[in-house]
Amino acid sequence: MTQPMEDTAGFALSPGALARIDALAARYPTKASALMPCLWVIMDELGWVPPSGIDLLVEKLSVTHARVNEVLTFYTMFRDAPQAKYTLQVCHNISCHIMGSKVLIAHMEQKLGVKLGGRTADGLFQIEGAECLGACGMGPCLQLGSHLYENVTPAKADALLDSLRKGIVPRADTDREGVD
Repeated sequence: MTQPMEDTAGFALSPGALARIDALAARYPTKASALMPCLWVIMDELGWVPPSGIDLLVEKLSVTHARVNEVLTFYTMFRDAPQAKYTLQVCHNISCHIMGSKVLIAHMEQKLGVKLGGRTADGLFQIEGAECLGACGMGPCLQLGSHLYENVTPAKADALLDSLRKGIVPRADTDREGVD
C-alpha cells in the first residue's frame, strides 16, 4: 500500500491520490504521457501543484523538472500557487469585451480592491482574465469553477460576490461538468 507523501512544506497526497498517479503511470505506454492526468490528480486534491508535487511527478514519471514546469505553466487550468477560495474568471476576449467585460472587470476590481490577477487580502476572492469561456453570444461571462454566469452586469456581479461571502454559490446559467 502506498503511504501518504509529506514534506516540510506541508505537501501531502492521500493514499488514494498516490494510487491514482501510480495507476495512470502504468496505463500509458510511456510513463511521461501520464503527466497531464497526474497533474489533475494533484490539482483535484490540493487545488494547486506545489514544488513537492513536481518532485513527485519527476520521480514517478521519469521526467525532468523542466518538463513538468513546461506543462504546469503553459496550461492556464493548472495552478502553481495557492489560489483564493473563489477564483472568478472573467472573459475579456473580443465578444465579451464588446458586450461590456471591460466595465465589469473595472467594477469588480473596485469592489474587491484588487487588480485583475490579484487576490483579496483575506484570500477569499481572486479575479482572472480568461481568453474565452465559450459563450460568446451571452457575454460578458464569468466562470467560477464549473459554474458559468452569463450576461453579467455589475449588479449581477455584486449579488454573486455577496452570496459567495455568505458561503453560497448561486445557481449558474450553465454548469460545466468536469471543468473544476
